[in-house]
Amino acid sequence: MMPKSDLKVRLTLRIATIAALCFAAGAAYLLIDADRAARVRLDRAAALAANSLELQQSKLEWIRVLITPFPDLQNAAAVVMEPGLCLAYRPTGGDLLQRICGGTEAGPAGIPAAFAALYRSLFGPAWEVTRPVRVHGKVIGETVVTLDGAMIVAKVWHALAPLLAVMLATLLLLCVLVYAALSRALRPTRLIRAGLERIAANDLSARLPPFDLAELSAVRTVFNSLAEDLERTVAERNALTHRLISVQDEERKRLARELHDEFGQNLTAIRALAASAGQTAECDSIARISTTMMESLRGTLFRLRPPDVEELGLAASLEGLVSGWNGRSRGGPRFEIALEGTLGRLPLAIGADLYRIAQEAITNAAKHAHATQVVLRLEMTETDIVLSVADDGPAQDEAARPGMGLLGMRERVAILGGRLSVISGVSGTVLRATIPVAPEVAAESQAECAA
Repeated sequence: MMPKSDLKVRLTLRIATIAALCFAAGAAYLLIDADRAARVRLDRAAALAANSLELQQSKLEWIRVLITPFPDLQNAAAVVMEPGLCLAYRPTGGDLLQRICGGTEAGPAGIPAAFAALYRSLFGPAWEVTRPVRVHGKVIGETVVTLDGAMIVAKVWHALAPLLAVMLATLLLLCVLVYAALSRALRPTRLIRAGLERIAANDLSARLPPFDLAELSAVRTVFNSLAEDLERTVAERNALTHRLISVQDEERKRLARELHDEFGQNLTAIRALAASAGQTAECDSIARISTTMMESLRGTLFRLRPPDVEELGLAASLEGLVSGWNGRSRGGPRFEIALEGTLGRLPLAIGADLYRIAQEAITNAAKHAHATQVVLRLEMTETDIVLSVADDGPAQDEAARPGMGLLGMRERVAILGGRLSVISGVSGTVLRATIPVAPEVAAESQAECAA
């Protein structure tokens, strides 16, 4: 997977690349223009030299003896000569008769070899231009003008080097300015990210402020609309879930009353009749079966209708829950409980829901965890109530624990505005429910602790 890059850096690099290409195109134009200007100078020098020799040859027809012999390139050289340039005359079919060269400047020292090689590969190692010398329409020879390639490279480099320095400084300054401008323009994305993180943390009241950019304003409009719809939907779902859980609890109570009143009384009557019928083996068997069924019925009634948290309190109810599991667990896991903080000031509704969450978590651990020890821990801090059930069974995911238990616990925790997590590892599984404490409840608990 490729590493993620910063958007500002990526855009800055792209803009810098485009600017560098533009600068390179400008530098290439300068190189081409320098080559064209050099060739124009060579053409001009060759033309002047040819005209000068033609004029000199015409004078020979009028004046038989000239002060200087033919060919004389001094007049032309005085006009067009420059460092690295050479003027020469070559008669038709012969060798060079005269050659005049200009001196060299401070030379090509200090020129990067890469630039010199690049320039020569593009425009050639040297320049040479020839022009015919005609007398009465007949070509008697030609002027040859050459220009040293090293001098051209040096001249072009000395003209281009300051421009390259300016381009480099401009490019660096452009990168800094573009990065600063992008940082300022993309600053609202931090607010958008913070809003998304709040939504992910179930803070559905998150809203984005107005933005100056039209594109970000459109994002804000969609974000706020989705957040409002999600908040409304979650509120409606929580209300419906709360209603369903209330109906479920009421149905459990009604079913517990019917089992107690009908099934429980009939079992009691069967056991009483078996006891009064005599000490026969059949009567003893009926009595034992009735007793077993009565114990099973008590366990079912206890799960359907737990102790009244309002009367006993949450701590006593949880201790009774753990004691009941220890009494019924023959060869199964050992159940322990740890209570921390002041739990007496909890609202009754929260206490009842916490009991149901703990009951379902312990039931799941007892049936599916394959553990030897299950620890129920309830802690009340200044800001949260933390209920956890930890077992030492093998690692399992949520799908390995069937039934609707986890779903019911999540719904109850969501109604209370908390969060539920299940962490499974080599040392066991921990189910943790964290529920925020109302400010007034936290204040009363702190006061009791201080007293």
